[in-house]
Amino acid sequence: MGKKALVADDAIFMRLMFKDMLKEVGFEVVGRAKNGIEVVELYKKFKPNLVILDIVMPGVDGLTALKRILKIDPEANILVCSAMDSESIIIEAIKNGAKDFLIKPVHPDKFKKAINKIF
Repeated sequence: MGKKALVADDAIFMRLMFKDMLKEVGFEVVGRAKNGIEVVELYKKFKPNLVILDIVMPGVDGLTALKRILKIDPEANILVCSAMDSESIIIEAIKNGAKDFLIKPVHPDKFKKAINKIF
């Protein structure tokens, strides 16, 4: 059975882009969320190998969703991909359990390196 992933981003074009990039590295995208509430529910349902998580989303943001997912599964592999490039946000995401942080726009080579680092 292949590796499963969730993608959480409020922009549909980003969800589609990440879906294509994940397919290139051998992942099946089993769910796409537009906010933190949806991604937490999808995580409970699918228990994926990887979550791609944006920070700025309506309702529940990515950092809150990160904490909620890790409360459910402390071993969750979460890669944060956000246009928020403030050092304090990056540090907070990593400190709270993100495996890595990529700044948008994400180049496919950097994405592959981050995936290889996690797995």
